[in-house]
Amino acid sequence: MIDFIEVNNNSASAKIAFQGAHIFHYARKGEKPLLWLSEISDFEKGKAIRGGVPVCWPSFGMNNPDLPQHGFARTALFEHQSTKELDANTTEVILILKHSQETLSLWPYKFELELKVTVSDKLTIELTTTNLDDKTFKITQALHTYFSVSHISDAKIKGLDKKPYLDALTNEKLVQSEDIIFEKEVDRVYQEVEAEILLSDKDRTIHINNEGSSSVVVWNPWIEKAKRMSAMRDEAYNDFVCIESANAYEDFKLIDPRGTHTLKATIY
Repeated sequence: MIDFIEVNNNSASAKIAFQGAHIFHYARKGEKPLLWLSEISDFEKGKAIRGGVPVCWPSFGMNNPDLPQHGFARTALFEHQSTKELDANTTEVILILKHSQETLSLWPYKFELELKVTVSDKLTIELTTTNLDDKTFKITQALHTYFSVSHISDAKIKGLDKKPYLDALTNEKLVQSEDIIFEKEVDRVYQEVEAEILLSDKDRTIHINNEGSSSVVVWNPWIEKAKRMSAMRDEAYNDFVCIESANAYEDFKLIDPRGTHTLKATIY
């Protein structure tokens, strides 16, 4: 088992693992969890948790072939910096990852990565990269959020109409027409996204607002890929959709020495 922080206040509850600074539970009081978590997920050292909000950093996908898929942060051990009760309804947790001999052997830059999680009637996630090196580095990244849905056939994503996207399954560049529904495997990186995204489900609507980002990843593995995924039941594709706040592909970030960048997602 891996160590985690449990937050309970008057408005919501959350659980955040030190490994990967991984939020694997968030629910408002009296409501169903917002995040999907595989009931057969590994909670083992060195294995990414399946579900919740994995942190993909400093590389999204296989953007950097020298790094593990989605980078090394999602299985790295973060340090607990602070937990503060801002008021009866709001708790702030800060976790930090710094360069080490292990990270420098994978990625030759000095850095500090801070994840600030604010748990209230909204879930606010801020991932701040600071360049502590004497040379500029490039990152791609994502908050790879798994949203729980009543059934994939009820899920509809609004707010990406007319947006250009890369279909990662066919490598085609296309433009979205109308709302996104799910009838097959979907793996797309949307660009030029500035406005709020809505995930409409049978009995609720989830709002996603991003800052420091103009790219959003939408993913569902569907039937065949779900059977091949680790730590996931074959039918689990029915229970979630990933809407990932990202800096992916053309939305990469160059961070100069002593510079910082914050990727922020507010979800409710």
